[in-house]
Amino acid sequence: MPYVNKPRPYKKEYQQQKARGEHEDRMARQRARYQMDAAGVDRTGKDIDHVTPISKGGTNAKSNLKLKSPSANRSFSRNSDHTVKQNKPKAKPKK
Repeated sequence: MPYVNKPRPYKKEYQQQKARGEHEDRMARQRARYQMDAAGVDRTGKDIDHVTPISKGGTNAKSNLKLKSPSANRSFSRNSDHTVKQNKPKAKPKK
């Protein structure tokens, strides 16, 4: 844990996020969480997953969100640019 003996530099982290262009993406994800909370959805111990991934043109709209277990949500193979690899159907065993 890097901040054990000193306070976390939240202001510096915020400025770095803005410089990298991450701030709007983070706020969009946070709005999606607030929408689920406002709808009364208990998301304790669950991850919010996108039906259509953001990298594939999906949005943070309520209709594109669903709850999944963390192990199921974080188990996707990724490309070197961190996008989700294309899922290929498994071949059926020959009889």
